[in-house]
Amino acid sequence: MKMPPKVKLVEVGPRDGLQNEKLTVPAEIKVALVHRLQEAGLREIEVTSYVSPKWVPQMADNAQVMSGIERRPGVRYSVLTPNLKGFEAAIALDKAFWPDEIVVFGAASEAFSQRNINCSIAESIERFRPVVEAARSAGIYVRGAMSCAVGCPYEGEVAPERVAMLAGLMKDIGVQHVGVADTIGVGTPFKVQRALEATLQHYAIDDVSGHFHDTYGQALSNTLAFMELGVWQFDTSISGLGGCPYAKGATGNVATEDVVYMLHGMGIETGIDMDK
Repeated sequence: MKMPPKVKLVEVGPRDGLQNEKLTVPAEIKVALVHRLQEAGLREIEVTSYVSPKWVPQMADNAQVMSGIERRPGVRYSVLTPNLKGFEAAIALDKAFWPDEIVVFGAASEAFSQRNINCSIAESIERFRPVVEAARSAGIYVRGAMSCAVGCPYEGEVAPERVAMLAGLMKDIGVQHVGVADTIGVGTPFKVQRALEATLQHYAIDDVSGHFHDTYGQALSNTLAFMELGVWQFDTSISGLGGCPYAKGATGNVATEDVVYMLHGMGIETGIDMDK
């Protein structure tokens, strides 16, 4: 079995991990978390999101956090910008505090799209189009997250054809990289590989990553399943931060330290120091 010699982890704890926390985390604590993560060797960190504070109050301090980070050479900082208003807010700061990358997210499930962002999949893509155009014009890299790529809390199992359709739509508007996200953690190795194969109809392997939740303890197995097909980039969250609101009591994002432990045990480089 051929595995990639090196794997890049995108740390999503500060954004995806904290966004649903009920207690407000002070901006200085978020900044300190980012500093600790980059000291440990993380080279890509999803810091915050530019969304309405009415919907995600935890991220209301986005500008304060982005301007408070002591940036390190070689580290890339990304933010979630679901619409043009959010993107414009992200670049309203001095250019020194701009994100290196932005993330837009769409769903492979029509029901999830309607309930999560109140529009159809097609409408969400049209909403992202000006965001992608503006970001690329500004020299900012664009990643797309494909939610519910395996299963949906409302529709059940999601067919690979739906994933292929969403990947094609994202490619058409200029999204440069896509993450295949098992949002509710119902994927198994075979199922996530089918979703990946569907994505590869539109994106090269180097432009695809995996984003797994550990609801049924499958996240590490699914990571390996993606690696078997050549994927070497994955979203992870420190300490598994980030619950899954659609599966009560379930764990959330796969823990960064669990993935690092597995990879180092396989002799695969990550650049991350577990002791830090």
